Amino acid sequence: MTPLEKPGETAAKLCLKCNLPLAMAKVGISYLGNTFPVDLPKCPGCGLVYIPEDLALGKMAEVEKLLEDK
Repeated sequence: MTPLEKPGETAAKLCLKCNLPLAMAKVGISYLGNTFPVDLPKCPGCGLVYIPEDLALGKMAEVEKLLEDK
């Protein structure tokens, strides 16, 4: 299993634009003027980043709420 796969998944994720396999890369996520380095799947061709749903609705939503409450 590759780092991009969840248990039960068998194929690597492909970029729909470039048709290249995504590779883990350090990317900067910005929100309300704050930038956080995060390892996420990124297309080596066009640079688009894949943010899994569980991350977007979980940890990222928590951090957004904390920053908005400041």
